[in-house]
Amino acid sequence: MATGKSTVGRRIAVRHGWRFIDTDAEIVDRHGPIPEIFASRGEPEFRRIEADIVSQVLSEAEKEAGRGTVISLGGGAVLHSATQRLLQSAFVVFLDADLATVLPRLAGDTGRPLLAGNAGETWARLDRERRPIYEALADAVIDTRDATPDIVVDRLEAQLRRTKFTEEGTLGNDR
Repeated sequence: MATGKSTVGRRIAVRHGWRFIDTDAEIVDRHGPIPEIFASRGEPEFRRIEADIVSQVLSEAEKEAGRGTVISLGGGAVLHSATQRLLQSAFVVFLDADLATVLPRLAGDTGRPLLAGNAGETWARLDRERRPIYEALADAVIDTRDATPDIVVDRLEAQLRRTKFTEEGTLGNDR
């Protein structure tokens, strides 16, 4: 949460002429504001909706395999087992951050219902809980501490070159 997934994803997509999809934005477009979904329907229903959206956008991206697509997932999307299975066939990037990096981004942010109250403490707890899943799914881990979005994009591109990622946004190896 608040590691720069949407910002970095959008920038690398623009840099390469790839399509960019933000699953949180898709959820808002189709179902309304995320805080309202949490308040009226609860987190389990939100996670179900989120898993459905992730499945749909991954399926769309797979159908257009020759066209690069960057998909930004919400921080909790990986909690759903179906999403974890789907991500095994994708190239997954974990943007790694620490509390000092994300805390300024969280100040005054009311769009993250799980961080209501003590955002820093809650973020740290969620990071401890989710980190093993992020690390297990990741094909690349990019350190975002003390880095601008453009530096993070440069680090990601260097990692993509090491994995033989093609300009079309597909892997040149078996993954």
